[in-house]
Amino acid sequence: MPQQSKYSDSQFEAIMHDIILALETHQANRDLSLMVLGNVITNIFQQQVNEKQRKQMAEQFTQVLLKSINAK
Repeated sequence: MPQQSKYSDSQFEAIMHDIILALETHQANRDLSLMVLGNVITNIFQQQVNEKQRKQMAEQFTQVLLKSINAK
């Protein structure tokens, strides 16, 4: 999901690496990985996003995700 970001590439890459490593360490298959990541995303929305903004932000996140998997 590359976008213009206020975060450094190295910070992003380090966190992504840690998450992938955790999934690999637990030998999580595709379904379990997606379930875990989905629950992490839900938790972020519930803990860090104002309730009034959640739906709009979730829709924006979904659109970015769809664009990233459809990119050729």
